Amino acid sequence: MKKPSVEEVLQQGILGPLETKPDERRKFLGTLRERIIVSLKKSQVIEADIYPQIEQEMKKNPQANLFLNGNIDYSALSKYVKLAAKHNLEHTIVTNKEHDSEIGLVLAMDHAIDKKEIYITKKEIHLPEPPKKKGLFSKLFKA
Repeated sequence: MKKPSVEEVLQQGILGPLETKPDERRKFLGTLRERIIVSLKKSQVIEADIYPQIEQEMKKNPQANLFLNGNIDYSALSKYVKLAAKHNLEHTIVTNKEHDSEIGLVLAMDHAIDKKEIYITKKEIHLPEPPKKKGLFSKLFKA
């Protein structure tokens, strides 16, 4: 490994450390697309109810990290902060003054997983199964 030149050291001192894919990191709240398990847009995070898919993924991936957009009011974020605490997940509220991402929540790993579909488009609603109707004969002939 070669030693950094004086020019490189000065540039890092002025601009900060070199970072891979800075635009992607700004969009995905400080992480890379290849590490994301699931994400929500800001409008989805603001909704009153929690998306059940987020909790399911937290249960499946106890070593994941939760990133929340700090440009969203904390009252909307608090339900996900509590959910992360319930599942013992680390969470980070990311506020970027120069770039306001449309992403509101990211559940990500610290290594690449390359999941094809990361966006949740709608809530899954689990309806209880309706009780099976009993026919006339079941009422007449109770077993």
